[in-house]
Amino acid sequence: MKKTILLSGIALFIITMVACEKMLPPAPKDEEILAGTIPGLTPQQEHEHLVGDIAFGKIFTPEQGLGPIFVQTSCSNCHAGNGKGHPTNVLTRFANVNGSIVDYLLSKGGPQLQQSSIMGYPAEVIPGEANVFSKRMAPAIMGLGYIAALSDASILANVDSNDVDADGISGRINYVNPTSFFIPQSIHIPNGSQYIGRFGKKAEKVTIQDQVVFALKQDIGITSDFDMQDLYNVQAGINTGDNVTDPEVSASFVYSLVFYMRTLKAPTRRNTDDPDVMAGENLFNQIGCNSCHKSTFVTAQSDIEALSNQTFHPYSDFLLHDMGQLLDDSYPEGNAKGSEWRTPPLWGLGLAKDSQGGQLFLLHDGRATTFEGAISFHGGEAASRRTAFNTLSEQQKQQLIKFLESL
Repeated sequence: MKKTILLSGIALFIITMVACEKMLPPAPKDEEILAGTIPGLTPQQEHEHLVGDIAFGKIFTPEQGLGPIFVQTSCSNCHAGNGKGHPTNVLTRFANVNGSIVDYLLSKGGPQLQQSSIMGYPAEVIPGEANVFSKRMAPAIMGLGYIAALSDASILANVDSNDVDADGISGRINYVNPTSFFIPQSIHIPNGSQYIGRFGKKAEKVTIQDQVVFALKQDIGITSDFDMQDLYNVQAGINTGDNVTDPEVSASFVYSLVFYMRTLKAPTRRNTDDPDVMAGENLFNQIGCNSCHKSTFVTAQSDIEALSNQTFHPYSDFLLHDMGQLLDDSYPEGNAKGSEWRTPPLWGLGLAKDSQGGQLFLLHDGRATTFEGAISFHGGEAASRRTAFNTLSEQQKQQLIKFLESL
């Protein structure tokens, strides 16, 4: 009797599990998500990626060094699903600009606003001396390892500062001063004491590590071996930071984050055999969008073998371009003027709204909610491309948009 009851219970359990499995949604396909590792990692590298993934999602508490002023409590809060940020969670950069003189107001809490604070401590407000402000949405972070493994020579090959080919495009390099912890690699070509910036909205960061150290400090208020000075609200008094011993995270924690970001896969193209997508790609090239959004690069030799000599398709030239008055934030960075922006990679564009709550937010500050809207803000060097898009038929416009959605 007991045996019969036991068998019946097992049968009921199996039936229940099968029924529940049928109710669950199918697992998303690889091309439908931004998470995942680059192909070809060793088991040890896969483990290192997982360690970095955990660090990326770590939510800091005041006891662990959060703040005392901050923007968010973890990396993943800004980069949900490794994708683009949301306008409700923008970063604000501020400065005082007087002609060619730029003061990032470091003694007043600059260059970035930390609008949140730990309990009992006042949040920061923008100082009255600031006269320029720039809103920034967090960028998507997939495929960064390929960009980091690109040689400076490959970026320099597309520079056309004087528009020699007369196509209206004159992309140029943002040469920036390196951080104190920057170690040049064989891919880096110095320009005096400066190096080529390739990361950030205005290509103001040379390496992923530069970006990670800056974000830990300016976004979360976390010090590391590479930046030991704690954040504090200058309006509350000098050095009124938290009571957690600095550095609040180790060099190995930073390296784990860098490795994680270096080994995130590039977005997978979708619907490439769709006739409308193929027609849209042809139109994209015909009206000259590919002058800046270049499709294909090849990495140099890398210490991560899976990143060595790899062909990838970011749809960017990683150069600065003058985008005109509508996108001028008056906030210079390095050698980049207020109207100049690094060409943003378009890969993953078709999956952007999935990480933005179902609504698409484009451009550096999320002001455009459609592809047509984003194109309408293209001025300066890109004005002729905007005009060319506007002359397309409605069917052609939709084909070009289908192509963008396939990236």
